[in-house]
Amino acid sequence: MKEKKLISLVVTAALVIFITCVRLRETSANKTTDKPKKTNTEKTSHNTTTKSSRNTTKPSQGTTASRTIVPSSSDNCDTRVKNTSDNNHLLLGNPSDAQPCMALISNYLIDRSYYVASYNSQRGIPNWVSWHLDANDLGKTNRTDNFRADTELPNNFYQVEGTDYVNSGFDRGHNCPSGDRSNNTSANESTFLMSNMIPQAPRNNKRAWAGFEEYTRNTLVRPGNECYIIMGSYGIGGTGSKGKVKTIDQGKVTVPARIWKVVVVIPAGDNDLERLSSSDVTVVAIDTPNNNKTVDNSWRKYITSVRAIEDSTGYHLLSNLPKKVQLALKSKVYVP
Repeated sequence: MKEKKLISLVVTAALVIFITCVRLRETSANKTTDKPKKTNTEKTSHNTTTKSSRNTTKPSQGTTASRTIVPSSSDNCDTRVKNTSDNNHLLLGNPSDAQPCMALISNYLIDRSYYVASYNSQRGIPNWVSWHLDANDLGKTNRTDNFRADTELPNNFYQVEGTDYVNSGFDRGHNCPSGDRSNNTSANESTFLMSNMIPQAPRNNKRAWAGFEEYTRNTLVRPGNECYIIMGSYGIGGTGSKGKVKTIDQGKVTVPARIWKVVVVIPAGDNDLERLSSSDVTVVAIDTPNNNKTVDNSWRKYITSVRAIEDSTGYHLLSNLPKKVQLALKSKVYVP
């Protein structure tokens, strides 16, 4: 009886040992099989990440006409961007090296999508405004007349309100004109920000200046050209319908003495910077007095050269172009 029990125990122990060995072998086999799967997963993940990274950094083929050309940050004083894409508002260069930095209160770069400007908070007006103009910008949108403060300016800047020129004897004179942004309401409304305005003598604004704007759109652009335009003002003191003053809005807005504009014209097309370096370029520049009594009705009386405007303002115009091309274009005096 004891022998039978002993045999039974031995058999049971043997079975237990056998089953344990089988399970250990299966577990070992499963671990060996899992390793390469894990390794393959890591490789696949790495390859996918690399491919995704390449796709993300690959330059888009449809962004050459992008008009967002300066960072929106207002606390970085070293954000110089080389603007070379077609239709870029600063393709001709940044005349005063303006930057979107709050410390530069007299030379603050603003980008309002439809134009770019150097804003002078100490004068309450832009130093200059630069924009591109072609047939696509011209449409049938009515003038919105939505004069208003530019609330995107830094908080420490004085914000000129839409009514601050009222009864001053001066018009709210556009730099980038309403008529140059008539293909949609948003574009037109952007031109009525007060950061795009200067106190302009009514006769200058409604006659000489309006005539030059119409000439640019109808005679230069509509026949099949595109223009790169820079407008600005300088000096202190102008004569409006109520006489000569240096400032308005309780001294917060400076009245400029002179108002100038440079229009660079090329046939509509692509690779603008390259074509601007050729000989097939027209430059029209004017410099007018902001004087309601003496300003002539014809803008042609004030035709000048880019070089003369540089001498008067201290700005470096057409700075993105090759030096030889700059010299040639700046000396041109085009008389239509």
